[in-house]
Amino acid sequence: MPLPHSIRALESPNFRRYYIGQAVSMLGTWVQSVALMWLAYRLSGSTWFTGLIGFLNSAPHLFLATFAGVLGDRVSRRKMLMVVLTLLSVQAAILAILSGLHIITMGELAALALFAGVCNSFETPTRQSIFSQLLERREDLPNAIAMNSMLMNGTRLVGPSLGGFIIAAFGETACFTLNAVSYSAVLVALFGVRIVHPRPKRERKHPLRDLAEGWRYAMGLVPVRRMLFMLSAVSFSISPYSTLMPAMVVKHFGAGAELVGVFIGAVGFGAVISAISLARRPSVRGLGKWIAIAAIVAGLGSFGFGFSRSIWLSIPLMMMTGFGMFMTGATCNTILQTMVDEEKRSRVMSYYTMFFIGVAPLGHYTQGWLAEHIGAPHTFAVAGAISLASGIAFAAQLSSFRSHLRLVYVSRGIIPATENTTMGNP
Repeated sequence: MPLPHSIRALESPNFRRYYIGQAVSMLGTWVQSVALMWLAYRLSGSTWFTGLIGFLNSAPHLFLATFAGVLGDRVSRRKMLMVVLTLLSVQAAILAILSGLHIITMGELAALALFAGVCNSFETPTRQSIFSQLLERREDLPNAIAMNSMLMNGTRLVGPSLGGFIIAAFGETACFTLNAVSYSAVLVALFGVRIVHPRPKRERKHPLRDLAEGWRYAMGLVPVRRMLFMLSAVSFSISPYSTLMPAMVVKHFGAGAELVGVFIGAVGFGAVISAISLARRPSVRGLGKWIAIAAIVAGLGSFGFGFSRSIWLSIPLMMMTGFGMFMTGATCNTILQTMVDEEKRSRVMSYYTMFFIGVAPLGHYTQGWLAEHIGAPHTFAVAGAISLASGIAFAAQLSSFRSHLRLVYVSRGIIPATENTTMGNP
């Protein structure tokens, strides 16, 4: 029995097996993310330190993701993922032991956050680039990307809320333990998958030559360059919401970890809506305008949340923030993977990781410091204004973006060369 069109990528057995295992693992990851920030704030009482933890957890993406991309285009992506995920499981187990014995220090927490950041800087671009090798039909790749976004954001919806309640009932240790165990699901799945589409053989070059080639390829394409800079603006401004959330909830709503989970879960719910809307699309055509729209929506949500003192108003504002931020990321991801040459896929996706995830720690650190001086609410408002301005600027150049993107789509056979350009813009 054929699956619905919106989840057609799951018809590929290898992708389906990996997807199920990844779902369990990602749920544990989001449960731990709330516990990590809550523990950092409980130990320090400082938004600066929670910002530092966010910075250390993501900063390696900025420096190491490109090297991960080079490696991902040279070695088995499946084996590389298995090694990195095993290390992340060990990191979660160490967190559980130290916090369970009540001997964890701020320095140890920072070191473990940095270790996880290093591992994730290799995991993220590799995970993004392996989809094309697991699918029976390459034309299902855009749907697989949308399904992955739906998975990440669905678990983002459930995980933080679940994490908040687990912290309240059992403490942070239970969250870390749950995450350590959850990695076994995706490791078992990866052990059993078969690579359907091996990569074409390519000339072996010095890693630095590979790195430079990937950079020239990415920056030489106008649509890629503009999307990467747009991603960095939205990531810098919107991603630090999780760093600011404990202080916002404690100082301005007078609540605890449960409300932190609810607000972060609202971000996830908005992100799920964006992922579902992408999964339902028959093709990548017409996605360009959503990059600008999404950044504007994210900016309005963050700006409004900064001034809201009502929980019931703040929840939909956080949903807007989540919808906008992850619609921007998933839309750019889908267009990039549609455009990219297979032999350069890991390298291009490493730049996607660097600009979208790697820039986030700069925002975490900057906004953590800013919140110490002007407060978390005003920091949310400033961040929203940056995203809003970026979206408006991208919209002003949308016609030029579409023109350049159309040339790539024609070369890929997505749009016939003789087609009227006024119909079905990219």
